[in-house]
Amino acid sequence: MKTRLTTLPNGFRVVTEHMPALESAAVGVWVTAGARHEAAEQNGVAHFLEHMAFKGTATRSALKIAEEIEDVGGYINAYTSREMTAYYARVLRDDVPLAMDLIADILRSPAFDPRELEVERGVILQEIGQAADTPDDIIFDWLQEAAYPDQPIGRPILGHSERVGGFTGADLRRFVADHYGPGRMILSAAGAVDHDALVRLAERYFGDMPEVIAAPAEPAHFVRGERREQRDLEQAHFALAFEGPAWRDPEAYAAQVFALALGGSMSSRLFQKLREEHGLCYTIFAQAGAHDDTGNTTIYAGTGADQIGRLAELTMDEIRRAAEDLTEVEAARARAQMKAGLLMGLESPSARAERMARLLSIWGRVPDVDETVARIEAVGVPELRDEGARMVHSGRMALALYGPIDGAPGLAELDGRLAA
Repeated sequence: MKTRLTTLPNGFRVVTEHMPALESAAVGVWVTAGARHEAAEQNGVAHFLEHMAFKGTATRSALKIAEEIEDVGGYINAYTSREMTAYYARVLRDDVPLAMDLIADILRSPAFDPRELEVERGVILQEIGQAADTPDDIIFDWLQEAAYPDQPIGRPILGHSERVGGFTGADLRRFVADHYGPGRMILSAAGAVDHDALVRLAERYFGDMPEVIAAPAEPAHFVRGERREQRDLEQAHFALAFEGPAWRDPEAYAAQVFALALGGSMSSRLFQKLREEHGLCYTIFAQAGAHDDTGNTTIYAGTGADQIGRLAELTMDEIRRAAEDLTEVEAARARAQMKAGLLMGLESPSARAERMARLLSIWGRVPDVDETVARIEAVGVPELRDEGARMVHSGRMALALYGPIDGAPGLAELDGRLAA
């Protein structure tokens, strides 16, 4: 299987990967505009826009969109992240042109009907309320805000109720006009797809789009910060972030492998020490995430009010220890987990389409899977210990605590534990 890439004269890119054994295809348009491209007064508009995509166009009602895709047994969906918004469908081979027609219609001719806008506003406000009532969801928004205060990348993707409550169709159109240009769009498809046929469809639906010169996103600056919310809950929720490498940094793969070794599985240090040995929590994990110009390694756990202090102390101990004595056995296990996760995921055409769009937006090309595997394999114990040492000594941490947290330490105490 080989990827093919074509760029239309207006900058719109088409990338595909044919998977011969499949009768279905995943096809979508990824727009390199998300929550971090919003001005402060726009926070939440990118997500609102994604919701409104399926609420009708100039020629189709919301019901008609749903009926057309479901009449052929397919589905259509969308999501918003901090740096991207995606609109995608999964259909059988013969229905790829229909999927393209629908996606192009919702992207280029959204109706933004005032009545539908009010209905969807209610839905989004319920979504915001649900997130606020879910501690292990909201704490990550708070952690992001603590790490990047007063910055677009630190604001919640859903936005805040007060702001979302005032958005109009004009606000949505303005964001589209400012950011939805062909040079920021990637048509990515995998499975039973024909590249040349998709290029022809792209030319028909997107080839006449005028260029849009969008302002670059505000640079991200990881700032040491802390947020504590005392609440009468059953568990104390603990989330900690360390500044990490951005997507294109040479250390990006080491950060991901280190996070897996530290807390990415049942055999990881944090799981074994805090859950299996001390019984301090049910859930604990570490993960590494990256953006265009920043990244973070995040640790999360939930525990009892009288155990939060001990959990925080042992977490810092394990980070320090991993920076000092992480072994080749642990490194090999984490590399194997990362490779398996990549390769198993790529058995899905949807995952392949998303991977191609994401990598194309980062690198301007789609690295072969073998190249990615080789980068993972190249991460050795020295690189992993260096990554751990960077976390220990950088001083760039953010902390979010929620629930019965009277006994929880602050950043200064966590610093002291790392230095012990």
